[in-house]
Amino acid sequence: ASLHSSHLVFFPVTIIVIITPKELMKMEIKGDVEGGKHKGVREPLIGEKNKQLVNETKDYHHPWMVYFTTFIAVCGSFEFGVCVGYSSPTQDAIRKDLSLSLAEYSLFGSILTFGAMIGAITSGPIADLVGRKGAMRVSSAFCIAGWLVIYFSKGPIPLDIGRLATGYGMGVFSYVVPVFIAEIAPKERRGVLTTLNQFMIVIGGSTAFIFGTILSWRALSIIGLIPTAVLLLGLFFIPESPRWLAKRGLTKDFVAALQILHGKDADISQEAKEIQDYITSLEQLAKPKVLDLFQKRYLRSLTIGVGLMVCQQFGGINGVGFYASSIFDLAGFPSVTGTILFAILQIVITGVGAALIDKAGRKPLLLVSGSGLVTGSIFTAVAFYLKVHLN
Repeated sequence: ASLHSSHLVFFPVTIIVIITPKELMKMEIKGDVEGGKHKGVREPLIGEKNKQLVNETKDYHHPWMVYFTTFIAVCGSFEFGVCVGYSSPTQDAIRKDLSLSLAEYSLFGSILTFGAMIGAITSGPIADLVGRKGAMRVSSAFCIAGWLVIYFSKGPIPLDIGRLATGYGMGVFSYVVPVFIAEIAPKERRGVLTTLNQFMIVIGGSTAFIFGTILSWRALSIIGLIPTAVLLLGLFFIPESPRWLAKRGLTKDFVAALQILHGKDADISQEAKEIQDYITSLEQLAKPKVLDLFQKRYLRSLTIGVGLMVCQQFGGINGVGFYASSIFDLAGFPSVTGTILFAILQIVITGVGAALIDKAGRKPLLLVSGSGLVTGSIFTAVAFYLKVHLN
């Protein structure tokens, strides 16, 4: 679930996303700045004679730190996918080992989304209060605690508590990771780098599917600790979001973080000024209220945004993703083979979608994927209806 990327979602989880009036105003300011209404904000700090030199410097320097920082951040996306994919391959083993009824396991599988909703609601205030890195640390802590509780569980109650904790961490990751990547990525690479968020979610889910066919459910919960461990370690080596630092008035830290991301030889004066001017313009706005969301000028955007999310969740992918192994078993198809094929297909299609999104556009891909979801749901419903009524 990403506020800052418009990509196909093949492995979504029900998460409440709150778009505040302030966020909508940010979009308007950004559009005005990039559209040229405030040309002064985009005036370079250097003369015409030095433009060529700066461009050469930008071309010379390779932003490896941006890529490394993005890699560390998307470990949270990978963790997101592992959390979602965990319940499908482990259903039979957990029910057998802990003597759970189908209803008890269904609660275990679905309670993840309740934790994710709470995490998504609180993620914005957390990220603004302790920073993007701080929010990722909080999220990692919940995921680690949740996986450990699941690993040591002897009954349904601790199992549900652990699942709820991982869901909360997943919900925070769903917001802070794409926001952090969008804030640290250069404009010319922002689209590609933010796409990695969704791609790593699918990779994580597919990893859980595949490893779940060869590992015990307790061992698979330990696999869930790996991306959070990499993330926590990596956070010591990457800078905080420059935009958050600028917003907090930490000018020296803001400049230092921007310089680290772009390289010590890169000229960051123009981008630094643009960010500071943007923050200044944002602070001059009146403090928004929730009811401002329902103003007429926001109605169309609000309807489209919320409508797409509602349609996405009612597509039924959550039920398929959480219980894929059982669905294949009931359909008479080998669950191991079906789960692996399901995982591989997600990776391939997500890669195709990421490659085509800027060329084909968002709307055509939404129409194609939506049509596929409707067709798949109809076939699945008819198949199980006939199975029940013809046998």
